Amino acid sequence: MSKDGEKAWAVAGHLLAIPFEFFAPVIGYIAFNGKGPFISHHVRESLNFGITMLLAVVVLAVSIIGWILLWLPPLLWIIFRIIAAIKTSQGEFYKYPLTLRLIQK
Repeated sequence: MSKDGEKAWAVAGHLLAIPFEFFAPVIGYIAFNGKGPFISHHVRESLNFGITMLLAVVVLAVSIIGWILLWLPPLLWIIFRIIAAIKTSQGEFYKYPLTLRLIQK
């Protein structure tokens, strides 16, 4: 895959994860992991962030006080995904903050 192709698919992976939060990163990881160092890094990061946010929602949903903060993860999803897409389009190997790195190389 060319460098421009990797960059385009990496940006698309971050942006498609906004409306399709958990499913787009899983499909991107299955389809593009190992296709190049840039795209592989970004699909792993996107999937790790999706898993982390899913776990955060579950933890907040099962706690009574967490219901007050249940609005926070969707807001973080959108903000961090947009930042990731911008940084990726600039050619950076972006890492999401506050993310569990469960999927490794």
